[in-house]
Amino acid sequence: MERPIKVLIAKVGLDGHDRGAKVIARGLKDQGMEVVYTGLRQTPEKIVRTAIQEDVDVIGISILSGSHMELIPNLLNKIKENGLSNVIVIVGGIIPKEDAQTLIKMGVDAVYPPGSSMKEIADFIRKAVSEKRR
Repeated sequence: MERPIKVLIAKVGLDGHDRGAKVIARGLKDQGMEVVYTGLRQTPEKIVRTAIQEDVDVIGISILSGSHMELIPNLLNKIKENGLSNVIVIVGGIIPKEDAQTLIKMGVDAVYPPGSSMKEIADFIRKAVSEKRR
């Protein structure tokens, strides 16, 4: 029997608003996924260390502070440095469309703005993890 999809939800940087991250964490749990929520003000290093310790399939970052173009590339570098190429990376929050496209070119698998549906996010995760597990 295949293990449930395991998702790490984290707030990177000094962003102190975590309501959206908590909603996503609860929604993914309701979709049958195992979810680890790290809480506020995490560094890219700490997020990657937790992802390794927890053996996650997905890292989901919630960011509302506007520092996504500094923090997400740093996180992607830490992911690469630690050999986590099999981990799906999704980002949610207040991110302009042009920045979202840039983040995807850098290696983020998907970007979800406010108003994205839980079904859309969960369906993407299931499909992406299924493809990585093959």
